[in-house]
Amino acid sequence: MHDHSTRYSLLGPVEVVRDGTALALGPRQRRVLLIRLLIEDGRPVSLAQLCQDLWQGSQPTGAVSSVRAHISRLRSVLEPVPRNRSTLLVNGPAGYALKVPDEARDTTRFEMSVARARQSMRRGQLDVARKEIDDALGLWRGEALGETAEHAFAARETARLNTARQDATELQATILIKQGDLEQAIGVAENLTAGAPLREASWALLMCALYGAGRSVEALRQYERFRTFLAQELGLDPSPGLSNLHTAILRHDTQVLGEPRPAGPAAALSPAQATPAAAPLVGRAEETAQLAALLRAAAAGRTQWAVVSGEPGSGKTRLLEEMTAGAENAGFTVARASGGQALSESLGISLACPATQLLDALRRERPGTGPDTRPENTTGARPGEDRLAALVRELAQGPALCVIDDLDWAPPDFHDLLRRLTAVLRDAPVAVVCALRNTDGPAASGLLAELARHGATRLHLEPLSVADVAELLAARGERASAEEATALHRRAEGNPFTLGELLRLPSERRMGPTARVPAAVRSVVQARLAELAAPARTMLCYAAADGAHLDIGLLADVQGMSQDRLLPLVDAAVTARVLVWDTDPDDCDTGRYRFPELAREVVLSALTPSSRQLLHASLARELAGRDDADPARLARQLRAAGPMAPVADPDPVRHPTPEQGR
Repeated sequence: MHDHSTRYSLLGPVEVVRDGTALALGPRQRRVLLIRLLIEDGRPVSLAQLCQDLWQGSQPTGAVSSVRAHISRLRSVLEPVPRNRSTLLVNGPAGYALKVPDEARDTTRFEMSVARARQSMRRGQLDVARKEIDDALGLWRGEALGETAEHAFAARETARLNTARQDATELQATILIKQGDLEQAIGVAENLTAGAPLREASWALLMCALYGAGRSVEALRQYERFRTFLAQELGLDPSPGLSNLHTAILRHDTQVLGEPRPAGPAAALSPAQATPAAAPLVGRAEETAQLAALLRAAAAGRTQWAVVSGEPGSGKTRLLEEMTAGAENAGFTVARASGGQALSESLGISLACPATQLLDALRRERPGTGPDTRPENTTGARPGEDRLAALVRELAQGPALCVIDDLDWAPPDFHDLLRRLTAVLRDAPVAVVCALRNTDGPAASGLLAELARHGATRLHLEPLSVADVAELLAARGERASAEEATALHRRAEGNPFTLGELLRLPSERRMGPTARVPAAVRSVVQARLAELAAPARTMLCYAAADGAHLDIGLLADVQGMSQDRLLPLVDAAVTARVLVWDTDPDDCDTGRYRFPELAREVVLSALTPSSRQLLHASLARELAGRDDADPARLARQLRAAGPMAPVADPDPVRHPTPEQGR
């Protein structure tokens, strides 16, 4: 009879626990054999089939004897009390079978908890449902059937369990949305879409959570992101259900979307009261002054052009919002356009042509005018009039500010239109400001050269300084020491978006032992990692385990490759903005590669404990073989390797593949 205090865990590396103590299951092959028997759910497996599955067709001469020996060892571990005939790991005419009660398996407990959570949610018992689903997902310790990633016999069960986990996590996000815990729901949904980018239900949950949190424009952008990805990967469009959700968000149709119930103190606040006040704009005084001067020159009748550039999250949009507010106060008509896709919350439109966006906005913002909505009007111009003439006509009617975002993504014909506009629009009360990420890229190089010839103002937004961070904290009423401001600046890399996301967290979650990576930042890093090839991601795993600064020689040696092969992988990670190159302030020709804190934490958090230990063990072996190795560095790697740490001069598997343990 089986001991009911024994628990079998397959939701991660296989584990058997009796009375709170993990049993020693022996070498890897024996653990794989245990998994093979467990997934059969008590059905017998022939000896020949076990040999076939364990060695995947390349059986050694002693395969049968080896399997029998492993069976004997498993019996002695799983049934410590000797019996004349085993009732747990039995042998019959059809082969070997492991008779384990359903309730002893974590897979069964997981599925039962998920079922109870669904039932509780249908009854409206959201607190009960949340506890059940949290308990269910808490059973997962890593990838399902961890040791059998390369074995064909486990593929079907692994896929089934991973799908069940995705379903359960979507249920968790649904419960969080219904409870009004929207920020946590957004984080869960973002992780879902990063892990399974073709799964439509996860994108729908992310859109709903963002809309419920008052971030409807972001919700619409996520739809466009999924639609584009689906078209590129499969040549398909989103389902009617997701399209209807998209339309509901555009129309603010709360009957379709539902109205999530706020959680905690926010429940007593109106939506306006619950929205945090905008953080002050810090570190951009010089840029703000230059744009204000540009508006004054435009108001005096001299056409002005400006180009604002900066990395994603550098605050281009916020700076232009400040300029827009100043222009409106000065009596300017403001028209905004996007080189990518324009999303209007009030009108629910998505326009592909930036010129049409500008023309419609100029007409809409002036009293007594409006966009030409006749079906044949696809250019924004009047019949017989080209778009250039239409723009000049509209801009000549009074002071106007045109803000064009994402110029990098605009089509070439729009760049050509702007080049022609610089030639004909000289002495008009107009300011045109273009924002883009990369001024060195080929997409807008011709237009930028033309604007430079016409004296356009160029503003590149650099990262914020430590003093800027301290000023922002003070403006928020937070007392922070110089050391705390420096640490927060380093963690955010001076990026305003990242800094803002960190400041959304409770103070104890921003830095130190209890620090967390904000969900939005994690999603950004995961998206960048997804752009990289597998060898580059593997290199990043070793680099993250080693430390903040990259040791190119060590990384090449531990992976068994030359530095000539490694450096293109490092450069790819720099291009994807996962790594950075720090130039030596005393010598601009030298520097070193660095792993930013948050990006490094995202990479490490995606690894299972055993994978991280293998990484540290490999790094320790390489360091131990160096005559000039830093003893403290070697000791740190040995401690982190835990039970995987090399002892004398081992030479087992030297180059594990970290992504196999994810």
